[in-house]
Formats: sequence, structure tokens, C-alpha cells
Amino acid sequence: MSLQQQETLAAGRPPATGRRAWFVLALLVCLMLVNFADKVVVGLSGVGMKKELGLDSAQFGVIQSSFFWFFAIGSVLGGWLGTRMRARWLLAGVAVLWVLSLAPLTAQVGFTTIVACRALLGFAEGPTVALAMQVAHSWFPAHRRAVPSSIVIAGAGVGPLIAAPVLTWVIATHSWHTAFAVLAVGGALVAVLWLLGGDSGPEPAGPGHGEAASVLPEQVPLRRLFSTGTLIGMLLLFFVAYANTAVSVSWLPLYLREGLGYDATTAGRLVALPFLGAALAVILVGVLSSALTRKGIRHRVTRGVLPAAMVLASGLCTVAFSSLDRGVPQMVLLVLAACLNSAGYGVAFAALADVAPARQRGMVFGIVTGVYSLGGVLAPLVIGRLVDSGTSVAAGYGDGFLLLGIVMVLGAAAALALVDPDRDVAALVEKAQILPVMRRKSLTPGQTGKKVNLQ
Repeated sequence: MSLQQQETLAAGRPPATGRRAWFVLALLVCLMLVNFADKVVVGLSGVGMKKELGLDSAQFGVIQSSFFWFFAIGSVLGGWLGTRMRARWLLAGVAVLWVLSLAPLTAQVGFTTIVACRALLGFAEGPTVALAMQVAHSWFPAHRRAVPSSIVIAGAGVGPLIAAPVLTWVIATHSWHTAFAVLAVGGALVAVLWLLGGDSGPEPAGPGHGEAASVLPEQVPLRRLFSTGTLIGMLLLFFVAYANTAVSVSWLPLYLREGLGYDATTAGRLVALPFLGAALAVILVGVLSSALTRKGIRHRVTRGVLPAAMVLASGLCTVAFSSLDRGVPQMVLLVLAACLNSAGYGVAFAALADVAPARQRGMVFGIVTGVYSLGGVLAPLVIGRLVDSGTSVAAGYGDGFLLLGIVMVLGAAAALALVDPDRDVAALVEKAQILPVMRRKSLTPGQTGKKVNLQ
């Protein structure tokens, strides 16, 4: 709990969820917007970059994958720092690192420099989602977090939505180097805005309102947390969903141009469609989840079944469009797959917040983000290999999306069976209550309860 949260509780003031909360939420959306625009720019620059540097698809896959090499390290480190530093300084520092990683690519560079810069950017962007969620949850009580969480994730869709047509025009008019310059300036501006108005809120961020226990222990061993069905299921769900997201931001622009034969301008416009649909779907599903929760529907359904079912349906759509030729039906399925995949993100983060104690929430978010980022490491590499080894470029892309869809269906099906926040909260609370009793009984008459360690 932050110092500001402690002061609010000590003074007996109600948590602030008014204008300031929504203003900070808007700043978090801006951070997410730039965050995902930085991810998609290499895909948009891909044709020119490959031509200028003489890269094949496998090498370009390495560039796309390098973004995620240190993503997990950044996620875990950011989650740890999130419990020790003010969010104002931490997120501003992250944004400054974005700018430093983008700056070299504004000039002529080689393959190694691009890989190094993308790896640094991935390290810096690794903790962004987890930190943004942690800050958003600090401004809203537990029963209202699904919508703010979804709005933050919607920023991830808005980023490519704006960036795709704008950066495509910049690249066509000037060069792909200029696109990186535009993003560097945008990152610097967002860092300044966050320093001026962003910070954590006063909300103590307690656990969810399931029908099990209402209060989680202050701290639970991480091994116990990550042995719950909810966290195991969410790790699988996030892994496959993020693999889809990574492929979308890294390979979708090239798929539309190289695999389907669209020109640069048309591809830039079409790339925006999945992200537009995803941004809208994320918010709508967040509202739906909150409405169902208010009606008394268990979190097992609203924050477990709902997001997992959507990712499963997204996987089926991905399998379907991978075998279709260019045209309206294929584009409809492609956009639908992106909408369904992204829609469960915010709600799924709310499920994590239900199970993780407030003091450990930043660390849990960081670990989860780090683990699912491995999907971002593997998916672009696999797609690159399949494109190079396919009987044709289009066939290679088709094989890649087919494999991706199958993996998504399997991961989402496992999450459907495992996730149940109410059940796991009750189990954690019961365990925390039983352990002290057992240990007190095991003490000899000369021992004191002060030596009991709940960990």
C-alpha cells in the first residue's frame, strides 16, 4: 500500500474515484497508446527495412522477437520496483527509456543495432502493462475495476489504430527512419505529461467480492499463489493471447502486403481495423463483466469463463481465416479474431487482482507479464521460419496462423477448466487461518507465538 493510501485510510477519508481518477486513467491510456505504437512500427516498416538491409523473413523474425528477449526481466523488475518507488517517477523513467531506444533508429543503422534497440525497448516496455494496471486499480475499488482495467487495455488497441495509417503515410512520404523519430517525440511528450499529472491513487485495492472470504492475507508465498488454478489458468490464457497480439503487431502488416498482395496504403488502413475492433470490444466486455458482477454472477464466470471463451473463439477464427483467400470473409474473421482476443485482457487482469494480495499485486502482475511475454518471443520467430520454409509466401503465412490458432484453442480450453477466483480466494484465506493454529499447537511451553512465521 502506498504512503498516500495509508494517509487516506488513517484520516478516514473515502477513496478518490472522481475526476482525478479518470484523468490519471486517461494518462495511462496515452502511455499504452505509445507503448503499442512502438511495437507495431517495425511491422509497418518491414518491407522497407528488409529491402534496405537485405533481410530475409527469418532475420526479420529475429528483429521482431528481440523486442521480447528481455521483456520478462523488465516485467519482473518493474513489478518489484512498483512496490518500492512512486509510480510517477517509475513510469516516467520507463517512457524515457522508450525514447532512448527509438532514437538511434532515426538514422541509418545495421541489423545488430536494430536488434539491440528493440531488445532495450522490450526491457523498458515490459513492466508497462503491469504498472498501469497497478496504478489504475489504486484509483478504483475492487468491484469497479473491470471497466478501468479494460479502458487501459483499450489503449493498446488505440495505439496501432492511430499509428497504422499515420506511420504508413510517414514511411511512404519520408522513410521508416522518420517514423521512429515521430514515435520518439511522442514518447517524450507522454513522459512529460505523466510527470505533471500522473501518480498512484488512495484506493487500498483490496481483494474481490467473491462469495468466499472477503479478506485475503496481507502476504502469501508466491509458490502458493502460483499453484492456484486461477493463476495457472491465467498464465496459459495470457501466453496464447499474447502470442496472437505479438504476431498482429509484428507480422500482420507484412502478411497483408507480402502474403495477400495489398498495396502499402491499403495495408495501412486494413491494419487499423483489427485494433479498432479490439479497442471497442475490450471496453464493452469490461462493462459486461461489471454488470454481471453487480447482478451477483460469480467471478468464475465474469472473470474466468468470459475471457477464456473469447480467446478460444478467437483461436477458432484464426484457424478459419488462415485457410481463406484474400477477400471480405477473410478480413471479417481476421478482425473478429483480434476483437475476441483482446476483449478478455482487462477482465483477466481483474481476476488476477482478485487472487493476489494488495501488497504483492505489482509483483504478481510483473511475473505474469514476464511469463506470457514468452509467447511474444516464440510466435514471431516461428512465423518467420514458416514463411521462409513454405511452398510460397502466402502458404507460409497460412501455416503460421493455423498453428497459432490451434495453440490458442488449447490454452484457452485449459484456462476455462482452471480459473475460479472465488474458490482460490477461499482456499488461500483458509490456509492462512489454519497455519497459525497448527504452529501454535506445535510450540513447546517455553516458546512464544512471536516466532511463528506464516511464510
